[in-house]
Amino acid sequence: MRLKIRQAALPILLCSGMNAFAQQVETHFSCSMTRDDDGEKVTYADSGEMRLSGDRIASFRWESSLFRSTHGFDCSIDESDGLLAEVHDEGKTVLWRIALSDAHAARIRRGFTFERSGNCTIRLVRNGDMLNLKPSCPALCGSRANFTELSVDLKTGSCHYEQ
Repeated sequence: MRLKIRQAALPILLCSGMNAFAQQVETHFSCSMTRDDDGEKVTYADSGEMRLSGDRIASFRWESSLFRSTHGFDCSIDESDGLLAEVHDEGKTVLWRIALSDAHAARIRRGFTFERSGNCTIRLVRNGDMLNLKPSCPALCGSRANFTELSVDLKTGSCHYEQ
């Protein structure tokens, strides 16, 4: 009888273990790209480190910059900003939603003295070895509207900027 119970429970345990592994992401990246924007050279530069296990954030840091010929703009986020994570597993795709627990407090802590939208969510979409970073986070940007949307190859750390 016990053997039958163990045999029945084993596939369930294996599947839940695979699901837990699928809900993990660990990456670090540093990338840049230069493109022409109406005749002006614009450089994007991003670096970050992210370690998530389900809805637990072990490490999260992302610096996203945009440089023009005379000035630059940047956005940044890390664990000290009071991050919250939600995770949804959709088979081969795992989705995380990273948000701020208090966007106003995070802006004050960063020294921003002007009003800006308190909105800040960063969607991470893992599909196999690719991680897409889809930001909507003006709250943690100075005079820039948002972080740069990009994809990271989890095996190599190489980046691809979205158009």
